[in-house]
Amino acid sequence: MVLDYKKIMAMLPHRYPFLLVDRILSVEPGKRIVGLKNVTINEPFFQGHFPGHPIMPGVLIIEAMAQVGGVYAVVSDEVGEDKVTYFVGIDKAKFRRPVVPGDSLRLELEMVGVRRGIYTFAGKALVDGKVVAEAELKATFVDREG
Repeated sequence: MVLDYKKIMAMLPHRYPFLLVDRILSVEPGKRIVGLKNVTINEPFFQGHFPGHPIMPGVLIIEAMAQVGGVYAVVSDEVGEDKVTYFVGIDKAKFRRPVVPGDSLRLELEMVGVRRGIYTFAGKALVDGKVVAEAELKATFVDREG
């Protein structure tokens, strides 16, 4: 299953400049999801992080992983599109190397489990097959307002 940005936008409330997933490359309901973020020099965060030495902030790499997890929950029929994702925990986060303009960030999340409405994912971000960041993400889903 491949999803483009239009389908992703139908599932997530995020919009420019905070939508950090360009495409979903594959989904295995109950198991894993793989997303893609193409990092360009036009990203608004590069203006201040850092002038003359652009590096994607680690927290935004984690956020991109979380957005892929939100798509997973909708596509897997775990939650409806009327829900919004709330982070409840980030554990074991590690940043292995900088992500720079021109990188294609492959975001791989494996479903670890669900307990009392808390979903746990093991996430990795890769560039050219090398891990650049990893974390264990925990999220819950609440009703959208409005």
